[in-house]
Amino acid sequence: MIDLIKTRRDLHQIPELGFKEYKTQQYIIKYLESLNCNRLEIKKWETGLFVMLKGINPVKTLAYRADMDGLPIKEQTGLPFQSIHENNMHACGHDFHMTIALGLIQHFVDNPINDHLLFIFQPAEEGPGGAKPMVQSSIMKEWKPDMITALHIAPEYPVGTIATKPGLLFANTSELFITLLGKGGHAAYPHHTNDMVVAACSLVNHLQTIVSRNIDPLDSAVVTIGKITGGTVQNIIAEQARLEGTIRTLSATSMSKIKERIEQLTKGLQIGLNCTIEIDYGSNYYQVFNNERLVNEFIQFSKSTKIEVVECQEAMTGEDFGFMLKEIPGFMFWLGVDSQYGLHHANLAPNEKALEVAVEHLSRYLTWKGNLS
Repeated sequence: MIDLIKTRRDLHQIPELGFKEYKTQQYIIKYLESLNCNRLEIKKWETGLFVMLKGINPVKTLAYRADMDGLPIKEQTGLPFQSIHENNMHACGHDFHMTIALGLIQHFVDNPINDHLLFIFQPAEEGPGGAKPMVQSSIMKEWKPDMITALHIAPEYPVGTIATKPGLLFANTSELFITLLGKGGHAAYPHHTNDMVVAACSLVNHLQTIVSRNIDPLDSAVVTIGKITGGTVQNIIAEQARLEGTIRTLSATSMSKIKERIEQLTKGLQIGLNCTIEIDYGSNYYQVFNNERLVNEFIQFSKSTKIEVVECQEAMTGEDFGFMLKEIPGFMFWLGVDSQYGLHHANLAPNEKALEVAVEHLSRYLTWKGNLS
């Protein structure tokens, strides 16, 4: 039987960034091969994996997705099993997500059900995004499931609680990188230059009008600039500046509107301040939109067990699982892990009791779902 805590701690020690999950992939393969199950088929995809566990009388295929990558964060938990990869950390719970998947595979190896089960170990959720190319892959086309589910740890909820809702759960998100190019020069001769610090400050102010003046007040959107860099030293007028930020919306229409407005504002600023502006939207994640019938079915099933169910509000967080839900009916839910520190924090320490809770609950749900005629 799998030792969930040991497995999670093993994975926690080797966080790897997107599309660099080589050790993580090998760890999972080694464990799966140790099961010595002839109903199990493994196919590599980049640094991820598709794992098919064949049913005994299949009618459909049910899928569970677990993301694999860590974050470029220096861990500060002080735990004896903290990351051995300096400046990388599983600060978003993907070590939990993978461990739960392995626990489910172990359970269904020992307790087969009628339907096929597909386990998707997805790289690069934190960026640049593995879900979209994975769902477009030939393997997914061959093994395309009829339903898919995934979970995300939630530090704010106690262990034994899950939270979800029909419809929109996570927002549309886009990275935002804006480079401004002008003409530098001596600080004593500003009239011979085009100052990109001034241009960057002006642009930030303009960007903050988009949500308040261009988006329906009954909708929700965020445009945040989290980082500004520019110039070289104090007595040289900056020839270049760069803004880095994020866009988050509760509708795909608002995302398009915000980008359109950013481009209009930058065109005007290029003329007004005689500079060149380049925009890069980086990684873009589609909204996580839960299938109403399936998530309501899951909620009702969960309420019949000892699990505490919370019907939560949508969040402005982003998750590329939305690309999978766009193609395959399914849902995502929050798993309570009761941590003092939140997601993406260097001190995040989820309660490991949640591992058993998740494996037990999902194994019951998938058994019920996978044995329906």
